[in-house]
This record gives sequence, structure tokens and C-alpha cells, in this order.
Amino acid sequence: MSVGAKAWGTRLRSALSDAIISAWIAFFLFCLTLGVRTVDSVRGLTLKSRPGLLAIAVGIVFFGRLLLNLFVWQADYPPTRPFAKLYTGEPFERRDWWVLGLTGLIAAVLGGGSVLLASFTPSATSVALAIRLVAIVILVFEAIGLVHRLMVHFFPNLPYARIFIIAGVLFAVAFPLTSYLMEKTFHIGLPLRYLFDLSILVLTYVMLGWGLNIVVGLAGLLDLGYVAFYAVGAYVFALLATTFSWTFWMCLPIAGAAAALWGCTVGLPVLRLRGDYLAIVTLAFAEIVRIVLINWTDITHGPNGISDIPKPTFFGLPFGANGETFSTFFGLRYDPLHAIIFLYYVIFGLAILTNVLTSRLRRLPIGRAWEAMREDEIACRSLGINTTITKLSAFATGAMFGGFAGAFFATRQGFISPESFTFMESATILAIVVLGGLGSQLGVALAAIVLVGGFEAMRNTQGLRLIFGPDFDPALYRMLLFGIAMVAIMVWRPGGIVSRRTPSITLSGSRGSAAQHVNEGRA
Repeated sequence: MSVGAKAWGTRLRSALSDAIISAWIAFFLFCLTLGVRTVDSVRGLTLKSRPGLLAIAVGIVFFGRLLLNLFVWQADYPPTRPFAKLYTGEPFERRDWWVLGLTGLIAAVLGGGSVLLASFTPSATSVALAIRLVAIVILVFEAIGLVHRLMVHFFPNLPYARIFIIAGVLFAVAFPLTSYLMEKTFHIGLPLRYLFDLSILVLTYVMLGWGLNIVVGLAGLLDLGYVAFYAVGAYVFALLATTFSWTFWMCLPIAGAAAALWGCTVGLPVLRLRGDYLAIVTLAFAEIVRIVLINWTDITHGPNGISDIPKPTFFGLPFGANGETFSTFFGLRYDPLHAIIFLYYVIFGLAILTNVLTSRLRRLPIGRAWEAMREDEIACRSLGINTTITKLSAFATGAMFGGFAGAFFATRQGFISPESFTFMESATILAIVVLGGLGSQLGVALAAIVLVGGFEAMRNTQGLRLIFGPDFDPALYRMLLFGIAMVAIMVWRPGGIVSRRTPSITLSGSRGSAAQHVNEGRA
């Protein structure tokens, strides 16, 4: 027996024993929480077993632990070489292609077998769903790796990030108009309202993520109360618009300035705090803002919120059906989707403005001071950098973009209340920044698309039931998949989706020294 076969056998036995032990631990942990549930019957509360859900949880732990042991945690053994070569671009051998093909075939057989199992044994639907999910994950990772390998092979010097960004911006610009014209011309049956609303939601979180990325990613200040600035911007805009009848474009800069002022307000008391203590204070500040919004009924209307918030106009032209409107001015037939498309371009422009200003600020002295303070605040002070101004500028700049997003949220919804600005909003935005990669603009955008757009799209059950079966209810598995996705990203990409960041300053070239200046014995 060869050395590689012995190593493979030893590793397989170790991985299986570890996976079995982990599965038993998961079984004992979940048997009383997931394995049974209380049911209100005529005799009172009774327990009803849920073996399918328990089997899914134990199966995920078993297969996940087995795959991690085989392909991630011990990547120096020969069986992992094909999967490592997929993402490194190393030359392939014939056996590598055989291993990848065999893995894909096994995943396809598992998927097909799960379909037959669910068809002939309805009681095993949950088990079949778990098997099908594992097969789909394996096939998706293999497909991504093969595409990456082809790109590395045919375009070795291609700047992927730049081309990806340009392609994404062009797609975002053309998406609403193209889809609208295709639907109106060919009547394809696209759910335009759903697609536009989902896109607006994703862009809103992209903008919020980029704003928080200044505080957390660039300045290194852990902020758990970012939703407070989001709320300040929304309420300032709503109060000005409903009280003084000001337009959206008049209130937008005021909402951003008010949020920036509150950013300085929360920054002043925490100048000497860092780490967990800073996070606790910012979280407390967000709760203070929410409680004030609930109890200051004379101004904020308390839990009842503020309604009838006006919509933005196109250079003074409202999007309505009567009077001098956008449709009548351009000779178009009135369509409610015109206002939705306009809102899409408004938030898209605000998000691009946030990205451009952040990228420019990173190259300025204040941006370099943020990054220096993130790396080592004591060394930053020893270099003569005023950390007080640096911290306050980071809080104020990030809060300003949060205020802009809050103003847009208010005008899009037409109604706001304190219930829209809870801690879960801050947690979601912080998760987007951390999972995308601290300091990475591209990573934050990708994380927002995956965590917000992907999991909101799961509410549309029609397409998912075609994949997982007619009994699949995504509402039951949505948060489970959310947690699995976050754990997977932290395991495979501990630095975030995009862990590498472009340096703020790079040396374009080296300057040589004349020979007479470096001779031995010369000063």
C-alpha cells in the first residue's frame, strides 16, 4: 500500500470518528429542543415528536464535520489537492479530474436519490430535503471553483475586482429600465414590483453598510448603535417634510447634517473607550434614541409614528395620475412603476455617492489617520495624530451617510415608527460589514446582496419548491440557512468575503541612488 493510500485511510478513519462523535453530541443537544414540541390538545399540552427535523440537524452536523475534516482542516493530504487546486490555479493531473468528476457524480446521485425517496416515502421528506441540500451545496462549490480555474487559466493577468465592479455598476444602471421595457414589450411575466422593491432594499443596506464601514472597517471603532443615526435621519426628514412641507431634496442634506451632529454627540463621551466598552456605550445610545422616539409623543407621535410622508419629485414633477405630473410632461401613459423606478435610481445614486466619497476620503490624510488608528491607537498618538478629531470625524462621516439612508427610508415607506429602528437593524448592518470584509467596499456590497437580497428572496416560495419539493416551507429554514451561511463564511473566509483591501497609498516606483552616495566610507 502506498504512503498516500495509508495517509488517506488514517485521515478517513479520523474524520469519520470525529463526525460520529459530533453527531452524537448534536443528537443529545437537540433531542429535547428540536426533536419534540408542545401541542395544545383537548387533554392539555402534550409532546409531539419531530424526528425529521432532528435528523436534518444531526445530518448537517455529521456531514459538515466530515467535509471540514476531509477538505478544510487538513489540507496537506493528497485527497484535498483537487479542491485546493481549484482555487489556487495549480496545474491539474488526470487523477484530480477523476476525483472532481466522481465527487460531482456522487452529489448528483444523492440529489436524484433524494427526489425518489421523497416520492416513494412521503414520511422521509425531511431527510430527503437534507440530502438534497448537501448535494446542491457540493455542486455549487464545484461549479464556482471550475469557473475560477477557467478564469485563471485563460486570463492570468485580468484585474477581476475592477471588471467585476464595472460589470456590476452597468448591470445596476440598466436593470430597471431593461426589465421594464422587456415586460411591457414582450409580456414575459416578470414580477417587476417585487424585483424593484427587493433591489431598493438591497441598495439601502449596501449604503448603510458602506457608512458603517467607515466607523468599523476603516477607523476600527466597534459601533453597535448605528441604527440611531438611521433613525435620526428618518425622523428629521419626516418632521420637516410634514410640518413645513419641504421637499425631499431640501430635507436630505439637513437630515445628513443632523445625523452627523448626533455622531459627534455620541463620539465625545467615548473618546477614551475602545473595544467592548465602546460597543456597549453605542448600543446604549441607540436604545436611548429609540426610547426617546417612543415617549416624546408631542414631536415624534410616539408609537403611532409619522404618516403621509411625501415622495421625492423629478425636478418638481410628482409621480401621480392627476395634474402636471411626470407622465403628462413626457407624454407617457401613467404607470405606478415609474415612481418605483425613480426611487431605485435615487438610492442607487446615494449609494454611489457614499462609495465615491469614502474612496476619496481614504486617500486623504484623514482617511490615512483612520486606518492608522485602527491598527494601533497608541502608535497613532506617538506620531502626533489628533485621535480626538480622528474619532469624531469617523463617527460624523459614517452617521451622515446613515442619515441620508434614513431620509430615503422615510420617503420610500411613507410611514415611520420607532419599531423600524430596533437593535436587529444594527446587528444586520454590522453582520454585513464583518462578513463582507472590514474596510472592503466590494465585500460589503456582496455581503448585502447575499444576506439581505438572498434571504429576502427566499420568501418567494414558488421557485424553491420546484427544487426542494412541494412541501418545502422556506420560512422554517430561512434563519437556519442564514446561520449556516455565516458560519461557512467565517470558516472558509475568516477575513470576510473580500479579505484583501487595496492599499490607500502605494509606491509607484523606486528611486535609485547614485554610486558616489553609497560608496563605503561616504556619509
